[in-house]
Amino acid sequence: MSRDPVLVVYGSKRGGTAEIAEWIGESLRAAHVPAQVRAAREVHSLEGFGAVVLGGALYTGRWHRDARRFARRFARQLRERPVWVFASGPLDTSTDDGSDGNAFGAKAVHKCANRVDARGTALFGGRLEATARGFPASAMAKKNAGDFRDRSRIEAWAKEISARLG
Repeated sequence: MSRDPVLVVYGSKRGGTAEIAEWIGESLRAAHVPAQVRAAREVHSLEGFGAVVLGGALYTGRWHRDARRFARRFARQLRERPVWVFASGPLDTSTDDGSDGNAFGAKAVHKCANRVDARGTALFGGRLEATARGFPASAMAKKNAGDFRDRSRIEAWAKEISARLG
């Protein structure tokens, strides 16, 4: 059976969310769902994509600018196809149970999800390297450096998406 590919698109500053998007793309392909992974700022059309997974990092309580702009630019087209939304960023394990934990900025993600009629949302832990540079990342890294992403949970979420597309 031939189907249009899923576009997994992301906004990422330090690469952790980009890597989550790659894991989602790999999981979809492993479930025989064609998927392409791209940075949100590089996408100029949704033509040929049957569904979209949109993700962005949370920084200081805001969802990544590229993810927000993508959602606004393609809002009408996103409402015409299945969409899932995710964010990464809490520098702890508070979202490992599937809740929003203490994710500062989660409301913005849910607002976007509602605007595009998303079929689901997820918040995942983030990653901040101890060597992070720039303000406020370097200050945060002194206390909160680490990788809080749960790859098995991310892959399970992607498998749920593939089952719903099946």
